[in-house]
Amino acid sequence: MSDLEVQAGLAAQSRQSGPSRRLGAAEAAAGVLALLLLVSASVPHFLAPGDPLAIDPLSAFQPPNLAHGFGTDESGRDIYTRVVHGTQYSLVIGAAATAVGLSLGIVLGTLAGMLGRVVDFTMNRFLEVLFAFPGLLLALLFIVIFGPGVATATIAVGLSTAPGYARIIRAQLITVRSAAFVEAATVLGRTRWQILLRHILPNTLAPLFVLATLGVGQAIVWAATLSYLGLGAEPPTAEWGAMLSAGRTYITSAWWMSFFPGLFIVLTAVTATVLGRSIDRRMRHA
Repeated sequence: MSDLEVQAGLAAQSRQSGPSRRLGAAEAAAGVLALLLLVSASVPHFLAPGDPLAIDPLSAFQPPNLAHGFGTDESGRDIYTRVVHGTQYSLVIGAAATAVGLSLGIVLGTLAGMLGRVVDFTMNRFLEVLFAFPGLLLALLFIVIFGPGVATATIAVGLSTAPGYARIIRAQLITVRSAAFVEAATVLGRTRWQILLRHILPNTLAPLFVLATLGVGQAIVWAATLSYLGLGAEPPTAEWGAMLSAGRTYITSAWWMSFFPGLFIVLTAVTATVLGRSIDRRMRHA
C-alpha cells in the first residue's frame, strides 16, 4: 500500500471520528450538567447555602461581582442562590408535567389502539381537535378555567403534551400488535388484556423513556413561560420563570436579573435534548 493510500485512509478515519468525538463531548458535557442540576435540585444548600428569599435593600441591583456571582435583584436577593434553589421548582414542575402528559397519553393511545375501529376513530377525532390548539394555547385555556398557580400550570403543561404522546403510543401499539409474538400469545389462548399487559405494553413503552427525557426539557420551558406570564409560580418564589418575570421590568438597567434564569432554562432544555437523543441512538444500536 502506497503512502498516499495510507494517508487517504487516515483522513477518512479522521473525518468519521471527528463527528463522533464532538458528539461524545456534547454527551459528556450534558451528563455533567445534568448531574449538577440534579444536585442543585436535591441538595441546593450544598451549592448555595444562603436563603433565596433573604432580602438586603442596601445590596439591591448589584451587578455580578465577587460577593454576588450572578448579581442581586431589586430587593438585594442573591441571584445565584435563587437560581440554584429554583432548579428544584423547575425540575419538579417539568418532571410532574411530563408524568401527567405521559400517563394521559398512555391511556388515550391504548384506548385508540386496542378497542376496535369505532373507538380508534373516535379517539383520533378527539386528538385531532386537541392538535388544532397550539400546546401553549391549550395550557392557557386550562388555566383560564381553573385559575393560575403552580399545580394548575403543571397539569396544564401535562395536558398540552398528552395528545402528542397519545399519537405516538397509538402508532407503536398498532405496530407491536401485529408482531409474531403477539400472534403466538393469541394462539395460546391468552386474553386481550393479558396480551396487552404482558406483551404489547412492555414493548410499546420502552421508547417512551426517550420521549420522557425530551419532554422534561419542553415542559420546563413551557412552565417557565406560564410563570413569566404570571400564570404559574409567582414572585418572590425562586422559580426560573418567575425570576424572568420579575426581571423584565429592569431588563435595560439590571440585565443579570433575566439573563441567568433564562440561561439556565436554555441549558436545561438543551441538556434534556442531548441526553434524550443520545439514549435514542444507543437504544437503536443496541
